Amino acid sequence: MELITLPELAALWSAQARRDGASIGFVPTMGALHEGHIDLIRRALQGHDRVVCSIFVNPLQFTNEEDFARYPNRLAQDQELLAAAGCHALFKPQRVDLFQDFVLQAYDLGGLDAYWEGPSRPGHFQGVVNVVQRLFSFVRPDSALFGEKDRQQLAIIQHVAQHERWPERILACPTLRASDGLALSSRNLRLNTIERQRATALYKALQAAAETAFKASVEETTRAGTTVLGNLLGGGVDYFGIAHPRTLVPLIEWGDLEEAVAVVAAQVGPVRLIDNLTLTRGERPSERAT
Repeated sequence: MELITLPELAALWSAQARRDGASIGFVPTMGALHEGHIDLIRRALQGHDRVVCSIFVNPLQFTNEEDFARYPNRLAQDQELLAAAGCHALFKPQRVDLFQDFVLQAYDLGGLDAYWEGPSRPGHFQGVVNVVQRLFSFVRPDSALFGEKDRQQLAIIQHVAQHERWPERILACPTLRASDGLALSSRNLRLNTIERQRATALYKALQAAAETAFKASVEETTRAGTTVLGNLLGGGVDYFGIAHPRTLVPLIEWGDLEEAVAVVAAQVGPVRLIDNLTLTRGERPSERAT
């Protein structure tokens, strides 16, 4: 696997791949890789001739400097995981190089940042989109793969890609979970044993909502989730709610929808965790992929 640190070299690598007639799949990450990231690599390998993974801890998307400073860094282990998975290149730019001649853009996010993570993390999604576009400008992939765990981020990137007519395809990939349901996340590394156990409350709350969804009101479904969170976590809950599957606007009633999304964010020990689960009319919770 080739390690690329300069943006210009990433552009040259991609240009050579295209001269060879190869398609390029791209998996942007912030490092501290886990099986969820590796699953994205494997999916990219299934549909592309060459796969690039980037590791860049994006300062523009952090509203908490301490959180940014403590973000896990495991480069040597990350490289081993990527090489074993068959990734062709790792793009790991330095901040000064990636942001050279960079001008922050204000993108139209389609109102998708109006709820949930948007109010909790002002400027977060603009920071995400700006860096995604910056990475795209050098890697120039055919497709970029993003996990559904960050459902709101995925929806925003899909909207901007369509609105700005980006040539890259944005591919959504399912959330991978531990055996106890906790969504895989680099932030989980900062949890101690007790906190790691408490963190399963997020998925248990989502499952509680799934048991009630479309059989009772949206209000009752929301209450089912918040009750579980309150019992298992006590404090630290930022939000729990039911959202429209496309606009992510909080739902008041089910109407004729066949799907909705339960979303949750909570502070567990030193980290803030988020998760979501698609709710489908007429489907038993046990039938849902985890």
